Amino acid sequence: MKRGFYTIMAAQFFSSLADNALFVVAVELLRNSGAPQWQPAALVPMFALFYVVLAPFVGALADARPKGQVMFISNSIKVVGCLMMLFGSHPLMAYAIVGLGAAAYSPAKYGILTELLPASQLVKANGWIEGLTIASIILGVLLGGQLVGANISAALLQIDIPFLTTGVDSAAEAAISCLIFVYILAAWFNTRIPRTGVEMRPMPSNKLELLPDFWRCNTALWRDKLGQISLATTTLFWGVSGNLRYIVLAWSAAALGYSTSQASSLVGVVAIGTAVGAVLASMRMRLDQATSVMPLGIGMGLLVILMNFIDNVWVAAPFLILLGGLGGFLVVPMNALLQHRGHNLMGAGRSIAVQNFNEQACILALGGFYSLSTGMGLSAFGAITAFGIVVAGFMWIIQRWHQSNCVHHKEEVEDLLRIARSDKSH
Repeated sequence: MKRGFYTIMAAQFFSSLADNALFVVAVELLRNSGAPQWQPAALVPMFALFYVVLAPFVGALADARPKGQVMFISNSIKVVGCLMMLFGSHPLMAYAIVGLGAAAYSPAKYGILTELLPASQLVKANGWIEGLTIASIILGVLLGGQLVGANISAALLQIDIPFLTTGVDSAAEAAISCLIFVYILAAWFNTRIPRTGVEMRPMPSNKLELLPDFWRCNTALWRDKLGQISLATTTLFWGVSGNLRYIVLAWSAAALGYSTSQASSLVGVVAIGTAVGAVLASMRMRLDQATSVMPLGIGMGLLVILMNFIDNVWVAAPFLILLGGLGGFLVVPMNALLQHRGHNLMGAGRSIAVQNFNEQACILALGGFYSLSTGMGLSAFGAITAFGIVVAGFMWIIQRWHQSNCVHHKEEVEDLLRIARSDKSH
């Protein structure tokens, strides 16, 4: 791996660490303020909102400017969102601004991999990036849970800065203040990311011209016989995984009687399994073998339903590790295949923006459904059952779709797999 890859990993780690810690803190902030039950659940779709709205523009931005610069600006936007939450804005609105920063960050983060590394290293690179991201999720949710816990929050609130009145007087506000510095650290690493020398693609003066261009890119990926399968799989996986983070918090409270601090540890347990699965996939899978992992998605959906029958933490922990492991092994090769096809069809930034649009639209739709259902009285157990059925059912449909492509478009699929197998270039 090139040296710049490790700088990208460090920047991604700290940015994702703060994102996930902030999610737990925002949940606690809403619960302590007496917000209706649907509002904590709405944090997930609110974070996804700008991914969907700005998808036609952020991909082109990532291709028009050095990607390290784009990542620095994105982390600065996240700091603004934290400050809004700290100084009285509604947590849902402030968290949406953090999502705006994340939406701009993602095409640059993944797009730079295809500029920096050859296709033969993409699965390995994705395995490390996803594994490190999952590690940051584990530590992030644990960090968020500990920051709002009684011991650390009490110590933070006792800190007195001479001649300065901060107005920070709750555990959640003290936690947000700490996370601002984590985002600043991530932004510093962004300034150290090397330029790859890849030619920039300037944005048009009329930004609305990007809409038909984005639609063309979206259509191109959905028509590609490998792109459509990898896009459908990753869209479904992230749509469910994005909401599963809150569902595990809600399930922990309902089945185990856990507080936010205690429940955050179980979100971390799922992430441990995903990290292990991601690293194993990066070691064992090749790009042209990516479609062989689809049956794991069906198994993952069935396992989600089985959560309803667990009421003991000693059973829950290994079960959640297995659930996360299946997801990690599924998404890494599929993600790499999608990046490879997107890079060949339209360029790195635009392809990642298309991917984000579809994945975050799925998160937004499923999160909106869950939030609405919660507001109407659906229990956490009912939501878990619905999610499991959706995952297993749609993964079965996607698998049948690929099998049909292999029969009716055999030569095209084989040619595309041959390109994935032989492409060693940047």
